[in-house]
Amino acid sequence: MSYLPHYPGTVLVQPAGKVAAFAALTVVFAALGKVVRGVTAGGAIAGGAVCVALLWAAGLAGFAGLLTVFVLTWVATRFGYKHKQRLGTAEARSGRNALQVLANLGSSAGCAVLYSILWPDRRILIAMAAALAEAAADTVSSEMGQAVGGAPRLITTWKKVEAGTNGAVTLAGSMDGATAAVVVALVFVLTKILLWRSFVVCAVAGAAGMLFDSFLGATLERKHWLGNNEVNFASTIFAAAVAFLLS
Repeated sequence: MSYLPHYPGTVLVQPAGKVAAFAALTVVFAALGKVVRGVTAGGAIAGGAVCVALLWAAGLAGFAGLLTVFVLTWVATRFGYKHKQRLGTAEARSGRNALQVLANLGSSAGCAVLYSILWPDRRILIAMAAALAEAAADTVSSEMGQAVGGAPRLITTWKKVEAGTNGAVTLAGSMDGATAAVVVALVFVLTKILLWRSFVVCAVAGAAGMLFDSFLGATLERKHWLGNNEVNFASTIFAAAVAFLLS
């Protein structure tokens, strides 16, 4: 394992050299997100905060996982952009704002902080990885589904609905989303945060969170009881909880 064990109730301490390297990576990551218009200025700051938390808990492996999520979601968002514009479902070219970033990545950062300060349990790192896997799966499934998935269906009734409808899914989008969850889980295995036996747990939890997101969209969000950010945040928590319980 590449993470550092420490006693419960104590802060995971990092060498000064690593802290400086973490700060530099965070600045580069936040700047990259802004330059490629993946996030707004506020989104870049929020992403930087998440980056610090993941680096502190899991080192470069945490950064690799976060960068993988960013690349997957950025590519999926830009794929078929003109078609999405015609559908009226394209994301703003300025990128995601701070609330959107935290809705997707906040729970993984929370797991990282929990591991670093209060509960240095391997299951927390698996939950962190699963939350990131869900964030990638949810965005990729939605964006790719709108680009190439064809007519979507409501997950609760399986009736055909318009593209962009809350709770709508496509087979192609769901498969792409599940693949994204697998890729994120694989990155954490290759960087030795997860053992191979945890690979399936992380990928399955990420995909389950993706489907849970669609279910919440088709029910609570359609009734305006929850907004999109709340649904995204709840779904990453769900994925983290599933991973924790299965670990």
